[in-house]
Amino acid sequence: MRRHRPRRSALYVPGANERALAKCVGLAADAVILDLEDGVAPAEKVAARRNVLATLEASGARAERVVRVNGAGTPWGADDLAAVACGRADAICLPKVEGPEAVRDAAKVLERAGAPTGLELWAMIETPRGILAAPEIALASPRLGCLVAGTSDLVKELHARPSPGRPEVVTSLSLLLLAARAAGLAALDGVFLDLKDAVGFEASCRQGRDMGFDGKTLIHPSQLEAANRIFAPTADELELARRIRAAHAQAVAAGLGIAVVDGRLVEALHVAEAERILALAEAIARA
Repeated sequence: MRRHRPRRSALYVPGANERALAKCVGLAADAVILDLEDGVAPAEKVAARRNVLATLEASGARAERVVRVNGAGTPWGADDLAAVACGRADAICLPKVEGPEAVRDAAKVLERAGAPTGLELWAMIETPRGILAAPEIALASPRLGCLVAGTSDLVKELHARPSPGRPEVVTSLSLLLLAARAAGLAALDGVFLDLKDAVGFEASCRQGRDMGFDGKTLIHPSQLEAANRIFAPTADELELARRIRAAHAQAVAAGLGIAVVDGRLVEALHVAEAERILALAEAIARA
């Protein structure tokens, strides 16, 4: 189920913005990341936590509900984890994860607090050290469900210049994606900051989708439509997936090990990918 859950769009919502928290319930995001970290000023941290907990209690949102807590080394991190552990969140996003210990320590806190077994951890990777440790991070805990690329911080840490096509972070994104897939985790691409550049945003979504990401983290509701559209299977992909499944079923019924679709050999790996695409489309339709 984790593999097929739609995560085309994951919208950050600042925990200090009560109006945005109220509105996010009705949005078409696959996930909302209720933010206690970078999107909240230090003086508003405690109030933001109260706002987020109230939103979780009142929320009937269709979206997956994720809380990005403050880091363990901050004055608010431990209280954030303890407060969210037994609430109604679906996942907790850990910021600036640089090694497996951060995930393991958070998982231990959740266990001691009696958190439900279904409460996932997401690891946000946004530094060179985190990218290089991504394989170990991805295997750190059974609770871990997703790796999230923090490209804004990563660009800063690399001393890079943002540019079209994102060559400055493609290697890092590929390493993160490889680590996620090797561990059977979901992977989310980083944010696109220029809200006026719709063309650039769609290009960034297509790049992330073509690389293999499940979806994209977003900073504004105006980005939802494009992300949901681009990260969903296309009509052509669905039609081909159905034909692959049917051809394989016919081959099996005839006692054959392989099938041919559009002149191309269909093997087990193609059938598995077809089934994944169809399951994702069904999950999107149910959402």
